[in-house]
This record gives sequence, C-alpha cells and structure tokens, in this order.
Amino acid sequence: MKNSRNYKYLYTQYKKTIKRNIFYLVVLSVYSSNALTKVTPPNYDFSLDKVQVFLPGTKLSEIQKKYPENELMIKEDGFITYRYYIEHIRYKFPLLVQTYNGIVTDVFMKLPSYFLHNVFHQSLINRIGPQDKYKKIEEQAIYIWSNKKNLKHTYFASCTITCFPVYYSVEQVQQNYSKQYTTLLTKFNASESGLLKSLSQ
Repeated sequence: MKNSRNYKYLYTQYKKTIKRNIFYLVVLSVYSSNALTKVTPPNYDFSLDKVQVFLPGTKLSEIQKKYPENELMIKEDGFITYRYYIEHIRYKFPLLVQTYNGIVTDVFMKLPSYFLHNVFHQSLINRIGPQDKYKKIEEQAIYIWSNKKNLKHTYFASCTITCFPVYYSVEQVQQNYSKQYTTLLTKFNASESGLLKSLSQ
C-alpha cells in the first residue's frame, strides 16, 4: 500500500511538472513571436504626394483649395510666407511656403523626428532619383538634387540613437525674382549653414 501511494504521488507530481513546462513553452513561444515581429516605421506610408501641391510654381489659390487653413508668417518686399500643417497618422508637422504674386517660390518642411531617415531618403530617390551631392560631417548629412525639372531639392538628416530626417526644402533653380529674394532654406537653417557651404565649395 505504501509503495502504491508513493507511486500515485510521484505520478501526480510528474503530471503537474509536465503541465507547467507546457505552459511556459506556450508563453515563451508567444513572447518570441511578438519580439520578432517586424516593427513598421511611422513614416512607412507617408507619401510625397502630400507635398506636391506646395512645390514652387504652384498657385497659392490651388493650395488653398486643399489646405484652406494657414498662418501668415512673414511679409516683406512683396514676398509672403505662410505656415501650413500636414497631418500624418495622429501627428501634424509644419510646412512653410514662400510666395510672390500668388505663386510659390520655395518651400521648407520641418520633418518629424519620429520618421526614419532610410525610409524618407528612399522615398525621395524613388520620386526624383539619386542625389547629385552628398556631404556628411559627424552625425549629420545633407543630400542635394541640384536640378530636377528646374527644382533644387535639399534634404538634411541627423543621427543620435537612430537616424531621422530634419528638413526637406525645394526651390527653383532659374528664377527672375528681385534681389531681395531669399529662400526659406537660407532663412531658417542657420545651424546647418556650415554644412551647406562646405558642400557648395
């Protein structure tokens, strides 16, 4: 009788151990599956089509149809700069548009830091081809497309733990504006001016 009770006890403990191990394996399997799931970057589905309406040469009236809300930022020497906001997912970020006589002269967009550099850079390459110029200093880099259909595209990125876009600017290559004309890129990127100068040399 004693041996029989010991056997039952050991068998009961054995079944508990097996059940416990199966439970742990299931939990570990679920955790591993979630851990290995591909993380989708926030800007994976951001389309440059959202920027198309703001490109140089566009009439301000055309922008107003799609983006009726704006904020007047600067008005001098006939040039007027407006601030618009582009929404993506649950975020929105500013885009500055400079105009002259109701026509866009250039655009400057401050990009969200939660965007991934590789994704945004590739989207530019897919749209306008590889950049003509590239310069990297420490953890900052600038990319320039010198002349794409009379438009100069400038993209600036930086890295900390990850690499992220900082700004994107588009201006006309050939234009006949007055001598007072200064691009938004020149006005608003003083901190990166050294990188720009080194690239133009």
